[in-house]
Amino acid sequence: MEKKSDLLVPAIVIGVSFVIGVFIFTNVWKSNQSANQTINVTGSAKKEIISDLGFLRGSISVQSSTSDRAYSELNRQKPILISYLEQKGFPKDKIEFFTINNYPVYEMSEQGYQTGRIIGYVYSQRIEIQSTDVNKIKEISLDITSLIEKGVSFNVEQPEYHYTKLAELKIEIQAEAAKDAMIRAQKIAEATNRTLGPMRNARMGVLQITPKFSNAISDYGINDLSSIEKEISGVVNASFEIE
Repeated sequence: MEKKSDLLVPAIVIGVSFVIGVFIFTNVWKSNQSANQTINVTGSAKKEIISDLGFLRGSISVQSSTSDRAYSELNRQKPILISYLEQKGFPKDKIEFFTINNYPVYEMSEQGYQTGRIIGYVYSQRIEIQSTDVNKIKEISLDITSLIEKGVSFNVEQPEYHYTKLAELKIEIQAEAAKDAMIRAQKIAEATNRTLGPMRNARMGVLQITPKFSNAISDYGINDLSSIEKEISGVVNASFEIE
């Protein structure tokens, strides 16, 4: 009997230990299984913005038979351009003038090849104006070519419209997209009688700044400068635990 008693106690201890071990293992397994169950969602946010800074660039370009005549003609046209811009609210000190460029024009053969004979010279000078009144920039861009009636050969470039508070807005859009992702995950969890747990990871997508009502997107992001009224949109891909 003493020998059986001696064997009984270790057996009970082993049995209890086994039960406790199974209990602990089961809880850990359930916990790990729960932690491994996630919801992957994409949140998005969009906001309309109005450009607050405009740029207009263009150049006077003239051609004449000799270098000095081309230069003289450029200097004849320049004051007319300056006067026009001053009437539009841009004094001379607000007009940025770039370096004068010039190059020879060569005669072309009947076969379409360039010969070594110079038949003229082209002189050009680029200018730039900027204003927070973006509608004025647009107005001038549409009208400035009328200077041809005054003998000014001005080639206008596509105006650029910028939004200067973009840095702060990017943070706001990304935060709203992350919030939208959480709301979407919450609704999915509720629909399946689960509880939404903490966020596991999140990845911010590139921002798209497009003309208003545009559906254009790019893997590298878009930064539209052609329109005054724009939309900025962003996405966040997020993963949440469910319990």
